[in-house]
Amino acid sequence: MSENNWIDDDDVEVPLFLGKYEGERNEEGERHGMAKAFLPNGDLFEGHYENGKRHGAGKYVFSAGNGVRYEGHYSKGKRHGQGVMYYPDGSIYDGTWSEGLRSGKGKYKYANGDVYEGNWKNGKRNGLGTYTYQEKGMTFTGNWINGVFEGEGKVSTETYIFQGHFREEQPTGTGRFVFPAVGCQQVRH
Repeated sequence: MSENNWIDDDDVEVPLFLGKYEGERNEEGERHGMAKAFLPNGDLFEGHYENGKRHGAGKYVFSAGNGVRYEGHYSKGKRHGQGVMYYPDGSIYDGTWSEGLRSGKGKYKYANGDVYEGNWKNGKRNGLGTYTYQEKGMTFTGNWINGVFEGEGKVSTETYIFQGHFREEQPTGTGRFVFPAVGCQQVRH
């Protein structure tokens, strides 16, 4: 359940004399308004600047290739608001950002086919959400704390459903197994 945190287009803005900049400037000579910026590392940003920082809607294309890019909103140079990040391994995050990190509601489609949809905080799964393991045929629905399935929740597989309390993604304490195919239940103590 890794979330490619290494890609960062925040705080890489370069001084005015580096790279190539095509766009408007304010009275202080700062990047301001709609623009296209070719950064010295080969990255490209097209979008809106305010007082020298990316602010508003924009598209940031990483020179790494393979379609690695961010399309969405910025605030004061950081990804902020609604946006979609396309990672180099094929993973895609579509959701809200705050201060450059996944935060709020979002959906992350992992390269291996797994999907997490729910709440995020500081770049990690946090709050209510559902994680589906494609290969295992297993779905975790419930509470996440700092990226880990914790507290009340439910695990569903093809053969059973377990509802109860979890600690570090493992059932703990009292819970209930339901076996829909055979029509029976079992309480776990």
